[in-house]
This record gives sequence, structure tokens and C-alpha cells, in this order.
Amino acid sequence: MSETIFDCSDIDQYLGKPMQPARMREPIHNNDIRRWVQAMHYPNLLHYDAGYAEESRWGKLVAPQSFAVTMDDGHGAGPACVGSIPNSHLLFGGDEWWFYGPRIQGGDMVHNERVPFDYVVKDTKFAGPTCFQRGDNNYYNQNGDLLAKQRSTAIRYSAEAGREKTSAEVVENTEDPVWTDQELAGIQERKFRWVQMLHDLGHGKRYLDDVAVGDALPERVFGPHSIASFTTEWRAYLFTIWGGTHRRTDLDLAALGFVDEMAGHENDPVMERINPELTDGAYFGPSRGHLFPRWARFIGMPRAYGYGASMGAWVVDYLSGWAGEWGMVTHSVASYRGPAFTGDITIMTGTIVDKFVDDEGRDVVQVDVRMANQVGTVLATAKAEVMLPKK
Repeated sequence: MSETIFDCSDIDQYLGKPMQPARMREPIHNNDIRRWVQAMHYPNLLHYDAGYAEESRWGKLVAPQSFAVTMDDGHGAGPACVGSIPNSHLLFGGDEWWFYGPRIQGGDMVHNERVPFDYVVKDTKFAGPTCFQRGDNNYYNQNGDLLAKQRSTAIRYSAEAGREKTSAEVVENTEDPVWTDQELAGIQERKFRWVQMLHDLGHGKRYLDDVAVGDALPERVFGPHSIASFTTEWRAYLFTIWGGTHRRTDLDLAALGFVDEMAGHENDPVMERINPELTDGAYFGPSRGHLFPRWARFIGMPRAYGYGASMGAWVVDYLSGWAGEWGMVTHSVASYRGPAFTGDITIMTGTIVDKFVDDEGRDVVQVDVRMANQVGTVLATAKAEVMLPKK
């Protein structure tokens, strides 16, 4: 690989200093919640069926725990990508969540207070010197209740190194795998077994007393992924709607060091009033690599690929769906090793590795989660604590 300068020192001036908050324009609507669970492939009646939700412990439709990330204007990556790194690209590398109890529901006004946290530069096989940068997102409702905290990790690397990564190995994987009708039918059966688990538990309680260290959680399957499914995910994030949030005035993608082809006007409040199509990351700017194979290859990906924040939501939904409405994910830390690509399926599995009382006095199980594709390539790993009721 040719010698490149990778200077991250501009980040230092931003660490620990609050940024402009992410703020909604209108209160949450129940259909925002429904759109989210539909996009995240999470068919939990509690979050979309009004009649079922009325019979729940809340007596109304509530958002899943994963919904908090929709309150940000960049998947929670904003405080993890401040500072200029010249001629760089960015990928979402993982996030850590803490949940505090209050649930988001229709009528809520939620905002996100953001603070850049830290960064470290490591040498990687993917791109040589690589910056792993973290930032905190603190989500509050209109009453000042802290709903959740998200510590996101952005991976920032040399654009030149990314282009050199686009080698024969990448080129050979530009085509989606082909599934037979029989295989697709089998995938649908596997997917529904997890949905049936949700139905079987219903409004009931999954008791701590009834689970043990070593127990496996039911398998959850997604896909096959497609540009259509990734687009559906993108559109469920509220900031992707024209005029949907108060836009940041301190965001300049070119100033962050993004190359011209991946900078543009994404989330630009001035351009949104002139030509909003240019501000839509589905078409222009750094997010378009997800939906356009040409731009995916430009940053070193073989074909269109999914969103890191969606993977984080899948982890939280997987655990909270298993726990049921009387349980709660209290903490989760996930590391993303590679994205979901079009044509692939994603298989989630989990194993209970511990049971204990946490620092808040809550009875929790600790679960190791693994996310892999159909050939066993690991996409993400996570470790989480899930509170369960006792008999």
C-alpha cells in the first residue's frame, strides 16, 4: 500500500465539548413507531397493533427500546465523527447502550444531547492506520427523563487505503448469491419460528427462575437482504424525512475530510430549502454507498450494504423480544465486524453466560449474541444484560 498521511489531531479540540443537540420538530406519532418496527423486521404486536397494546402493561402502543436512535440526525454517529481527517471515509463500528426505564410513546418530544468522547488510532488489515472514534448520545424526553445513552464508534480510514482494498477479492463478491425457491421457503420458516416465540409469550412473563446459564436463545433470521430492504430501513429514521428535524448548522462534510464524491449536502439545512433531494443521503453524500453498488465499491465494499445502526437495533430487539414486556435490556455493547450485504441472510443467536444482580439492584441475565451470514462470516458480536422478573 502506498504511503499516506493519516492525521487525526484536529479531533482533540472537540473532545468533551457538547455539540448542537438533535431536536425533533413534531411529537412522535404512533405511525413513526409502526414504520420503525416494520423497517427493522420486528413484528412485535406491542409496537404496532393498537388492540394488543391496550391489553399490555402500558395500556397503549409504545416504542421498542431500539427506537431511541431514530431521534438522532445521523444514527448516533454525529459525536463520533467530529474533527477533520483529510481524504477519509467512515463506517459505523459499533455502539454501546444503557437503558434507564422510561419508554417512548406517541406524543413524546425527544432530543439528543451529544458529546464527543475519545479516539484511538490502530493499524488494521483493512486500511492501515485507522481511527476508532467514540461519541456519546444522551436521549431525553419532554419531561427531562433520561431514556437511554448510546456510545457510538465510528471507523475513519484513508480513502486511498479504501480504494486499494477494492481488490480482486472484493470484485469477486459483487454479485448477490442466488437462492432457490425451496431455500427461500426454508428461510421463511426459520424466520417465523422466532415470531412464533413472540406470540407464545404474549403478555406473559419470562421469569429469571426459568432460565439458566448455558441456555440458548431462539435463532432469529433476517433476509435475504436487498436494496429494497435497506431503503426501507433508511426511511424509518426520522431524520431522513425532508424537514423532519432541526438540522445542524455546524455540519460540513467536506471539512471533516470526506472526499468530494462522498461529501455533498447531506442534512444541510440551507440546501434542504433549495433542493432537498441533494440533502437526502439515499441519493447523494456519504450514505449513498449503502444503496448504490458503484459507491459501495468506491469505499471498499463489494456491493450494497446495510446500516450499522440497524444492526444495533436488531441486537436490542432480539433481546427485548425474548425478554417480553415485563423484561428490559439494561445494557448492550456491540462490535460490528462487517455489514450485511444484499443477497445474504443474517442469523442471530444468543447464549446466557451469567446471572447476577447488577449495580442498580436489578436481577439480570448476561447474554452473548452473535450475528453471522449464511456461510458463517461473523458480522457482529454483542454482550448484553437483560433484566427479567422473578417469581
